[in-house]
Amino acid sequence: MSAEYTTRDDSAPDVDQSLGTLVSHLSSDLSRLMRQELDLAKAELREEATKAGKGVGMLGGAGFAGWMTALFVSLTAMWALDNGMDLAWAALIVTIVWAALGAALFAMGRKELRDVSPKPQQTIDSLKEDAQWLKAPKN
Repeated sequence: MSAEYTTRDDSAPDVDQSLGTLVSHLSSDLSRLMRQELDLAKAELREEATKAGKGVGMLGGAGFAGWMTALFVSLTAMWALDNGMDLAWAALIVTIVWAALGAALFAMGRKELRDVSPKPQQTIDSLKEDAQWLKAPKN
């Protein structure tokens, strides 16, 4: 189990405790356990969301910088190619080059985002461990 059991001062284990008292303590302990598991799940999801946010922010910044660069490099390349061919053909060649580059960047960004896990694995493992503990025979 993920949390160590501690006895309360006012409810130390006693043979003479009533069934109602024991059920009340069990209910309280299970409630505390569920809160702890939810807190763990929230922490894991927050960590994954932070990683995803950073990745998306970097992709957005790279996209904007790339767009500005592409604009000026494209104009420069078109004017340079215009010396040897019609301007329309020069513009088409530059467009094809940028389309290929954009496809490559998209594939790399998508690959990065696939590494983000939306599943709180530690919480799932801990819940499975708790379930096994509850099912284990008690002496």
